Order: sequence, then structure tokens, then C-alpha cells
Amino acid sequence: MRLDHVCVAVRSLERACRLFVDLMGGEFVGGGDNPRLGVRAVQLRYPPGVKIELLQPLTSDNWLSRYLDRHGEGLHHLTIVAPDIPEAEQRLHQFGFETVDTDISHPTWQETFTRPSSTFGALIQVAKPSHPWEKAPPGLMLDDVLAGRVQVLDNIMTWKDSGQPVKELPHDRRRRQQNP
Repeated sequence: MRLDHVCVAVRSLERACRLFVDLMGGEFVGGGDNPRLGVRAVQLRYPPGVKIELLQPLTSDNWLSRYLDRHGEGLHHLTIVAPDIPEAEQRLHQFGFETVDTDISHPTWQETFTRPSSTFGALIQVAKPSHPWEKAPPGLMLDDVLAGRVQVLDNIMTWKDSGQPVKELPHDRRRRQQNP
């Protein structure tokens, strides 16, 4: 298992990016809107490879909005990457740590969470992504995520307009890049 990223819950990604990108120099590596969870995420990387995820609610009445109302902005969870979620969950149980919300039904993203009351107050997400976000796909920019043009489902980033994987630029963006 290895630490993948630390997640910070925020009310405004634009405002948070002023600190984490403009001031602290975070390199954008991915993100988008998750309609199932009702959140917009941005992941940033810092030398020597540490990542921070910023998570903003998309509506004022979802689970993250309620979390922010109760706890305020700040650290939300740690994400650990593991090669096998059932095995990681079994090891956590062997050591006396409880897990909740395990989902291994998607081949591109599997996860479980620790119950914070059993892990010293920390929410730990243990995940198995089919491919980790280490570098932004060609043509994807932070502004695309902030403007809501990208969707993420089961760890796959797609353009909202076309449904095409982000690795392929939308037709209008391709034209602009070819003819600046």
C-alpha cells in the first residue's frame, strides 16, 4: 500500500486554487465532476510526487455540503492505493480497524473506507484505480475542470459534451490548438 493523496474539502475550488496552485505551485494532474457523488475534484502534484485533491460540492444540499456545514473546510481523507481491495480490507480487520462502504464492482475503481472512530479520527480511503492520475492527459487544463467541462466516473475522465475520453480533445478545442 502507498499514500496516493490527501483530500481537502473546500467550498470554492477557484479560491482554493489561488493557494494550492498559484501560491504553492501545484501541478494540475486531473479532475472533473462526479455526478454520482455530486462533487467537483481537482488533483495537484508537488515534488517529489505528493498529491493533494481539492473537493468541492456541486450543490448546497449534498453530503459534502453537509460535511462542510458541520466541520468546515479542511482535511477530509487520505487515499491509500492497494493492489487488492478485499485483501487490504481483510488486513485492516486483522489489525482491528473497521471498514465501511466497500465497492469492488467497477474494474476501473475499487475502494473501501475505514471507519474514522477506529482509525484515530482519520477517514482513510483504500482504493485500487485502474490507472492513477500522475500527469494531466494532453489537452486537459485546470480551467476545463473549473468550468465543469469534464466528468469523472469510476476514475475515467470524459468530456461532458461528447462523452469522449479526455485523452481525445473535443473537436472545438482541437481546432483552436491547430489554428491559434
